[in-house]
Amino acid sequence: MSNVSKVAVVTGASSGIGAALVKAFREAGYGVVANARSITPSADPGIVAVSGDISSPETAERIFRDGVDRFGRIDTLVNNAGIFTAKPFTQFTAEDWAANIGTNLAGFFHVTQHALRRMEAQGSGHVVQITTSLTDQPINGVPAVLASLTKGGLNAATKSLAIEYASRGIRVNAVSPGIIKTPMHPPETHATLASLHPLGRMGTMQEIVDAVLFLEKAAFVTGEILHIDGGQAAGHW
Repeated sequence: MSNVSKVAVVTGASSGIGAALVKAFREAGYGVVANARSITPSADPGIVAVSGDISSPETAERIFRDGVDRFGRIDTLVNNAGIFTAKPFTQFTAEDWAANIGTNLAGFFHVTQHALRRMEAQGSGHVVQITTSLTDQPINGVPAVLASLTKGGLNAATKSLAIEYASRGIRVNAVSPGIIKTPMHPPETHATLASLHPLGRMGTMQEIVDAVLFLEKAAFVTGEILHIDGGQAAGHW
C-alpha cells in the first residue's frame, strides 16, 4: 500500500486531457488510478493503470478494487472518458446511440456509484465531470444532439449529486469545455474550430487541467458547472 496522502481516479486517461490530468495529479503528489480501454501498465508506483471499458460495471469494480488495494483510499474522481459524435439528428444510428449512452452515461453511473460509496465511508471526496458547453449554447453547423443529451445529463446529475451529498462532506462539480486542442483535432481544422469561440481560439488541455485543479482546491464550491469555453456559453456571437 502506498503512502500518498490523496488519490485521484481519472477515466479516459490514456491520451489527451486524461493523460494531462494524470500527469498533473502526480505532480501534485496524488496517487492516481488511471483507466482507459487500452491503457498500458505504468512504471510509476504512484499510478495504477486499469484497462477496460467503463460502460461495463465490471470495469468500475476493478478500478476501485485495484485502487484501494494499492492506495487504501479514493479522494477524487474525474469522469473524463467520453465520446463525441456530430451528425444530423436523423443520421444517428443505433450503434451511435449505444456508444454514447454506454460511455457518457453508463460509464459515469457505474464509476461514480463506486466512488461515492467509498467517499461516503471516508466522510470526504470530490467528483468532477468533463462535459461540454454545447449543452448550454448549441452552435449552428455543429449538430450534436447526442452530446447535448448525454453531457447535459451529466450537468444535471452534477447539481443533483452536489445537493444529495453536501452534508456528507462530498463535493460534486463539472468542467464544461469548448473545443480543446487535442490530438483528435487535425491541425488543418484548427482555424475553423477556433472561430467557434468568441475569444477566437481553441482551448488548451492545460486550461482544462487548471480548471479541475481549481475545483479540487475550492472547498466552498459544489454544484458548479465551470465553463472553460472561450465565451461560448455566454450567448450568440
